[in-house]
Amino acid sequence: MNSGPSIEFTHIPPAAQGGRERVDTISGRVRNARPQQQIVIYAHAGPWWVQPWPDRPFIPIKADSTWSTETHLGFEYAALLVDRDYYPQPEMDVAPTQGGSVALVTIVKGVGPPQLDPTGSLKFSGYDWGVRMIANDKGGTNNLFDAENAWTDANGALHMLIKKKGDRWSCAEIFLNRSLGYGTYSVTLRDTSHIEPAAVFTLYTFEDLAGEQRYREMDVEVSRWGDAANKNNAQYVVQPFYTPGNVFTFAAPSGTLTYVLRWEPGHATFKTFRGRSAGAGAQLVSEHEFTSGIPLPGNAKPRLIFYIVASDKNPMQKASEVVVERFEYLP
Repeated sequence: MNSGPSIEFTHIPPAAQGGRERVDTISGRVRNARPQQQIVIYAHAGPWWVQPWPDRPFIPIKADSTWSTETHLGFEYAALLVDRDYYPQPEMDVAPTQGGSVALVTIVKGVGPPQLDPTGSLKFSGYDWGVRMIANDKGGTNNLFDAENAWTDANGALHMLIKKKGDRWSCAEIFLNRSLGYGTYSVTLRDTSHIEPAAVFTLYTFEDLAGEQRYREMDVEVSRWGDAANKNNAQYVVQPFYTPGNVFTFAAPSGTLTYVLRWEPGHATFKTFRGRSAGAGAQLVSEHEFTSGIPLPGNAKPRLIFYIVASDKNPMQKASEVVVERFEYLP
């Protein structure tokens, strides 16, 4: 009697956070595969990412039943035995599972203790922040990040740059080194009316390993999303953004603005004020309360990012800078 298929690994890469510049070989053997079945690999680093690239997802099984491919690094690796009609998603929030055109899934942990991304560090508004140093695909394009693009001046204000590095653009992201939980998060941001249409500034909450909870992500986003004619240049978001009612857009005026997120059980209230204060007497620009799909805090940490969104209409033309005067958290 012929037993079902099995997948074994003969070389497993290290457990590491990944990024476009960090690759290794993953290989193995399949037993009892059917003719024309192939292997698809996913690496788990935040989401599950198909390997090595979305346009090259299928790995043939050789005559001796072995398979091998290059992969970007992750904390775990999934090998899928799939039929010819399988369509692999470029990324998934949860681990792939058997069923339909997926005959078998075998998941292994990467080798060794988990290696986190290299990061820089800075102090801002009384907190210790990490500074992103490796690329990501946020915004639908490959964004480089450089620790030199985030710094604080003599007055304590945070400067975040998008600038050319060689023939490519590099961006800026910082993230708090600890979770703060429920409470009020605010940033005071100097005039952003000058930034490029393809540039995006975001204050957001995020937990890398919480894909099943949409990374506990909520966002204040300031951008024209690659369209210079877009009048609504700011929005509040509870992820996933494609769920009806999870995005509220508005027109942010020029000048210094203070953006506020009040995070409570079952409620996320966003507000924007003119000037440097959200206190009594401050002029309210916009307000919206979400009451559906609000994440639990878990280990979500606040992040500030200044990056580029893919745009055919108004691609990035010149360097841009945002200045964040203050970050504040109140329980």
